Amino acid sequence: MNDLSTQALAATASLPQIERVRHEIKRRELTVTSVDHVTPQMLRITLTGEDLADFVSAGADDHVKIFLPVAVGEPERRDYTPRRYDNQARSLVLDFAVHEAGPATQWAIDAKPGDKLSVGGPRGSAVISGIRRWILIGDETALPAMGRRIEETGQGVSIVSIGMVAGPEEEQVFETRANLETIWVHRPLSRATDASGVIAALERVTLEPETFVWIAAEASVARAVKTHLLEKRGFPLGWIKASGYWAKGKADAHETIGD
Repeated sequence: MNDLSTQALAATASLPQIERVRHEIKRRELTVTSVDHVTPQMLRITLTGEDLADFVSAGADDHVKIFLPVAVGEPERRDYTPRRYDNQARSLVLDFAVHEAGPATQWAIDAKPGDKLSVGGPRGSAVISGIRRWILIGDETALPAMGRRIEETGQGVSIVSIGMVAGPEEEQVFETRANLETIWVHRPLSRATDASGVIAALERVTLEPETFVWIAAEASVARAVKTHLLEKRGFPLGWIKASGYWAKGKADAHETIGD
């Protein structure tokens, strides 16, 4: 490895620019217009409706909440990343990883044009600007946010993307003007809580000053990767954002991985 020392990293890395933006909370009634397979286990659903005329999503890792009807009681709620949206076309694209059973997975599998879905948010955005180097690390649940970040990034920016998927059939191709290096870590879904593969891949990546590392995966994996960066690689805390997009054995779990 050619990493800088902890002292050198700390000395050269000022804090990144992160702006917290709040949005008006609004619930939108939308209609499914298309359902497509990005990969065998990733469905892309396009929703449309006039309610999207004022839809705002300022951050690549924003989340909207979808409301899933149930036979009795309040709807089930789940968080999903706006993969793409177009105010003029009144369209919103959501990607669904369908490898696990659950109400959102079942809804996506059964979805067909003409179906209705209520969508709320996003409540807010964390807008990260001025970054020239990114390392994006995530599993299937994070690929929509990673793909959006990659595709929205312009020239002159370097991105290393480390994606954890079940096998080569689940790899995705992203179009971007950025300088992109893509690394895929294959592991069966039964080992989705094993961080060893992604940490081994990360060990082969040189950490440069003022690189923003974004991590999203199963909570224990995200925590392990963040700990590796801090304790083994001496990377500055202020340049890491880590989230648990799900947690094994818990429904609708989403957490920020703290210090």
